[in-house]
Amino acid sequence: MSRQDSNNVIVVGAGASGLAAATALHAAGRDTICLEARDRIGGRLLSAPATHPERALDLGATWFWDGEERVRTLAARSGIETFGQHLTGDTILQESTGTRRYAGNLIDAPSRRFTAGSQSLATALAAALPAESLLLNTPVTAIHPDGQGGLAVLTPAGTLHAEHVILAVPPALALERIDFRDAFPADLVRLARSTPVWMGAVAKVVAQYPSAFWREEGLAGAALSRTGPLQEIHDMSGPDGRPAALFGFAHARTVRAGFDKTVTAQLARLFGPAAAAPDVLHVQNWSAEQWTSPSNVRHLADYSLFGHPLYQRPALDGRLHWASTETATDRAGHIEGALAAGERAAQAVLVASGVLNSRSITIPTTRR
Repeated sequence: MSRQDSNNVIVVGAGASGLAAATALHAAGRDTICLEARDRIGGRLLSAPATHPERALDLGATWFWDGEERVRTLAARSGIETFGQHLTGDTILQESTGTRRYAGNLIDAPSRRFTAGSQSLATALAAALPAESLLLNTPVTAIHPDGQGGLAVLTPAGTLHAEHVILAVPPALALERIDFRDAFPADLVRLARSTPVWMGAVAKVVAQYPSAFWREEGLAGAALSRTGPLQEIHDMSGPDGRPAALFGFAHARTVRAGFDKTVTAQLARLFGPAAAAPDVLHVQNWSAEQWTSPSNVRHLADYSLFGHPLYQRPALDGRLHWASTETATDRAGHIEGALAAGERAAQAVLVASGVLNSRSITIPTTRR
């Protein structure tokens, strides 16, 4: 399909931040289109179906915490059920000399999760948008001034034009995948290319079991390892322990042939023989996701760049706005940070367009 359309706003990326921005702008009456390179919405909100109806296992973002009111409010308005992270039980520490058990859960803090998985947040946000305003399988290849006071957005399907563009993808990914025709100042280019991608250098492993057998042994499902491959492990079971699951994080560089067997062997050493045979083992290597991580993602480590002041200022004559969780000034890397960044970008567009006199908007949702 070839198209050459004009919109008030184009949002690049249909993760939490992009969908938050798009729904706010649509509710404010702005002609907005959201472009997503993948064949799905959600970005790093990714949930795999579980064996129990209407429950899921998160392969990306998992938790939210007290004080993260955007997430709490979005879930409540959308009718998305949440539940508290399992905390009860002891912790296992794995060292080269063996394993040790410590009384109490030493690594998990009170937090909440989503019964149907975190991707349900993206589904709720997208439901508030007209179907024709969300285009999947539409990667953006270039963005540049169009010579008419706006921006041209190039895709394989054609060129679109907009008064404003919101970049709701990690800055380092944007600089690698999108041609900006050297329009950014050097300091912004250096910043964007150096900013880490949250979870970008991580593999998340989820093992589902018939039951949460570790709880019967007085364990919390919480573990720390100095030998790996999983460096930290948590209980990912659903409400009442169903579905039963453990999950852990590994450096993406450790994912190679035989990784699955190495993981299950580690789980067996930590939690007993039953852990060696999960019903399902999910390995989500985020460094291999071409629409999440740039090629050098494993070398980006300066997290102090998150929320940098340059990300709070529109670029390209005030028409291009940054809006991924990495750009948030508070809760960067969290779902809350993604929603906040999307809100901020939408507010900036509405103020620049004369629609808002103040910086206060609410993300709308369609209640299920």
